[in-house]
Amino acid sequence: MASFHLVSLGCAKNLVDSEVMLGLLQEGGWELTDDPALASVLLINTCGFIQPAVEEAVEVILEMGAYKEDDPAKFLVVTGCLVQRYKSALQDELQEVDLFIGTEGVGDIVQLLDDLLQATPVNKTVLPDRFLMDASYARTLSTPYFRSSVKITEGCNNRCTYCMIPSIRGDLRSRQIPDIITELQGLEANGLKELSLIAQDLTAYGNDLDSDTNLLALLKGILEHTAIPWIRLMYLYPSGVGDELLSLMQAEERILPYMDIPFQHVSDVVLKNMHRRYGYSDLCGFIERVRKAVPDIALRTTMMVGFPGETEEDIKQLETFLKEYRLDHVGVFAYTNEEGALSEFYEEQCSEEVKEERRTRILELQATISEEHLPKYVGLTIPVLVEGLSRETDLLLEGRSVYQAPDIDGCVLINDGVANPGDIVQVQITEAQIYDLVGGIV
Repeated sequence: MASFHLVSLGCAKNLVDSEVMLGLLQEGGWELTDDPALASVLLINTCGFIQPAVEEAVEVILEMGAYKEDDPAKFLVVTGCLVQRYKSALQDELQEVDLFIGTEGVGDIVQLLDDLLQATPVNKTVLPDRFLMDASYARTLSTPYFRSSVKITEGCNNRCTYCMIPSIRGDLRSRQIPDIITELQGLEANGLKELSLIAQDLTAYGNDLDSDTNLLALLKGILEHTAIPWIRLMYLYPSGVGDELLSLMQAEERILPYMDIPFQHVSDVVLKNMHRRYGYSDLCGFIERVRKAVPDIALRTTMMVGFPGETEEDIKQLETFLKEYRLDHVGVFAYTNEEGALSEFYEEQCSEEVKEERRTRILELQATISEEHLPKYVGLTIPVLVEGLSRETDLLLEGRSVYQAPDIDGCVLINDGVANPGDIVQVQITEAQIYDLVGGIV
């Protein structure tokens, strides 16, 4: 039996692709091994969205290439965004790689690897036509069985000036509602407790389909045809969040009071140069509207600092905004000048030193806000999904509240009580740290 070792890099959307390839290969008779030294094929699913991700991908490719040096009979295969972005240009730079497969090769992975074992491919770089997964494709979760992300669209129609996703992943392509529900029912049958709906822009779901297909209709379908207790919304565009969606969130406790909405910035000038379709006053009004509709909601966002032309006044405005609105979770990353993006040619590029100084400032500010904000949960009893033993010590359990998304937010450390991974338990919060909460099961 042929064996493979899989490394998945990048975001949750990329992880879903990796899980589909994993499921298809196992269905096709391939054996997964955790030890690269034992694998016939070393498979790396890459991210190529920003330069740090490109650098990480190349580093992992070289690391896996060392196993091939020790055993020349192995094959090294690279898939994903890095390939789709740079195409055949990678062949000269990474000669140790036997086969490059673009993002759209997910559904063909078994045939491509079978052919690779049989003979040297005619084309070293394979870029199939656009692909959209559906519920008929095998998928093996790499996350615990009780939580999973489900990708409801591919591609994006937004044209943010810093972003390479449309050129890598293509235009928006939405899955049909019955197909998504079929996949969810299969996951539910295997014990799914927490569903994270993901897309490049969740609020754009269905824009390429008929007028009856949209995020609101999808959520109503999920509520009607499944009993999944936690439904989490990730990656929404601010101007796409309407009052009907907020009303549904308030009425249905299974839709968690949590939204991940990348603002990117708050300065009108910076947002305009980014081609984001809102400004400072829109964001202020948005937060007030959301919190009025869903009072206990946790808001997560990401901010980009160091965008070309960003001034000290822009950063001060961002600091003022964060101090006033005290968002629950804020990720901060420094702008990188991506080859092929419109912003590559913008004047007034910020230096790396300035970018890092601003990033550090915003992160430190948000840490202070979080430290002051989390004590509001002390004394409350809240539902927590148990993940298992704590990563810090075997003496504690670890889980997440409805206000904390997997892998990106803090956690709840459980210091009293007994539970199994996948249980949803009531925890009385007794302590708040900078990002984490502490409490016991009641």
